[in-house]
Amino acid sequence: MTLRGRLTTAFLVVVLGPVLLGCIFVALTVATVSRDRTAERLDHAATTVRTGIGAICRQLQAAADAVAVVPPGERTAVANQLVARGLASDIHILESVPVGASDSWQDCAAPTGGQADAIAATATIGTVAITAAQSVDDSFLDRLAATSGASISLDGHATPGSRELSAGPGQPLRLTLTVPRTKPTFLYAVLLTVVLAAGAAGIVVSRWLARSTTRPLGDLAWAADQVAGGDLDTRVPIVRPDELGRLAATFNRMTRELQAYVQALTASRDQLRGHLAILGETLSSTHDVDRILQVILRTALAATGARAGLVLLLDPAGGHLVAHSAIGLTGAWDVPEAELGALRLPVGSGVLGTVAAGGEPRRGHGELASAEPPCRTYVAVPIRAPAGVDDPLLPGESAPATLGVLALYDRVGGDDFDDADLGTLRTFAGQAGVAVHNVRVHEEAQRLSLTDPLTGLWNYRYLRESLRREVERASRFGRKLAVLVLDLDHFKEVNDTYGHAAGDAVLGEFARRIRIGLREVDVAFRQGGEEFVVLLPETDAYGGVIVAERLGAAVRARPVSIEARGAVPVTVSIGVAVFPEHGATAQEVLEAADDALYAAKNAGRDTYRLAEDATRRVPEMNFDPAVGPSGGPQPPRQARGR
Repeated sequence: MTLRGRLTTAFLVVVLGPVLLGCIFVALTVATVSRDRTAERLDHAATTVRTGIGAICRQLQAAADAVAVVPPGERTAVANQLVARGLASDIHILESVPVGASDSWQDCAAPTGGQADAIAATATIGTVAITAAQSVDDSFLDRLAATSGASISLDGHATPGSRELSAGPGQPLRLTLTVPRTKPTFLYAVLLTVVLAAGAAGIVVSRWLARSTTRPLGDLAWAADQVAGGDLDTRVPIVRPDELGRLAATFNRMTRELQAYVQALTASRDQLRGHLAILGETLSSTHDVDRILQVILRTALAATGARAGLVLLLDPAGGHLVAHSAIGLTGAWDVPEAELGALRLPVGSGVLGTVAAGGEPRRGHGELASAEPPCRTYVAVPIRAPAGVDDPLLPGESAPATLGVLALYDRVGGDDFDDADLGTLRTFAGQAGVAVHNVRVHEEAQRLSLTDPLTGLWNYRYLRESLRREVERASRFGRKLAVLVLDLDHFKEVNDTYGHAAGDAVLGEFARRIRIGLREVDVAFRQGGEEFVVLLPETDAYGGVIVAERLGAAVRARPVSIEARGAVPVTVSIGVAVFPEHGATAQEVLEAADDALYAAKNAGRDTYRLAEDATRRVPEMNFDPAVGPSGGPQPPRQARGR
């Protein structure tokens, strides 16, 4: 069978089948509704008739009771009045007679169920029986029929469309109710006409549909073959705005989007190659961990098509994940790059904290904790250190298994992240782990090259760089910079008396007391031997004197306790100079402070001195807690050699 014949047959089956079934259903429904309607009308008529006869019985009983309660001499007059008013057809007053004035009367209270000429109600007072009756004639039945909407007969037989009411208390008559049945002949004729008309229309429409459908479908099949062969420029002509026209338009849109996707994939491949080249260049040219993580994150976003991403590194001291790089985040995480360090997550809590604690990747839908970035879908993998390497911060110990977490959010296009994305992200997380470890190794090596291993303070090499930088900053912003040069008094005697091990212990304790007495912005250096330098940013001569006095008092207040050697008393001499008062360059200020140190040594040690130009504004002082900064020059302490 041809496509046109199959379409014709299918249309006839699809259209005429439901039409025929619908007509059968409607016919059955009409018959059922007709029967239900007849039963409903009979129920209504029966209820109405019972209610009407019950009301008549109560009316007769009330009339009999009314006659019974009046004096005997007035009963006949009252009975006549009640009959005249139509409350009863007849009222009998009988002496010593049983209930029931006539055998053909049906007592409302106890009917016999036979043929009845009237219905009656009786009231008894003493030996007197008063019976009120209502005759049952054609007019009575007509009134009931008019009220109920059904034909009523006595002692009839029930037929289809009728119902028999049996006699009982309050309804003493046996009646037959009949309602006319409706025959929906016209509706059946209409249904038959609809079926025939639908069949004829179906045949005509199916043939037209077959003719109008096969040609566009042939064009569509040819275009599909062309696209399957790789020709994405093929288009189907749209001849009319119907379903086939929309199908052709959809096919054309699909080929255009497919062509765009191919171009986008090509561009994405080239972009990914560019990102990988940038990543390789960054890894080899810089030790800036934030810049490296930013490049890794951008490359991961380009490779997976994610909308946003986040890199967090573990802070072992605080047990938190600290944000280092973020792209495209929303909500509370949409902050400037400089404020990322304030965003922290506890390890072990939420999705990211669980990944950091367990070291297992996770992906899914937006079931993140409220403190984490909002998203629809996510994938998160741990950033691990290279296997078998030592922790640069703790020599001799293995590096922690997890260094941080790399997370991506919401793929562009709405798709969930799949296993391929997870594998790609693991690759980038591995690169991030190597980069972070290498940077930490480099930073630790750099720190060791710039710090003194004995005291932990910055060394002379870093002093020159820091002093130059602080002088430039003070000059740029018009601020002060105080420089203190400190030298332990008679340190050679400590080495000669207690040994070099004791001297090293004294130097370490002296450095610790210096750190305790400084602000966070102040920086301390070991210049060499027992000589130290302290930089006090944004501090004038008076502030430098206060710090010098505090440091001298802290050193003198408690001798250094050395195991097996006892307590070793230590004092310090300090020279103070201020930029730009005592020098216009870093070297000049440092030399001025060194000259002031020698002046303090010559003044007897255990004291401080300011550089020459500031002596008129800030008085010289010894380290005596009982004398304030304004006490004027003090006699030097006993000199013991430098």
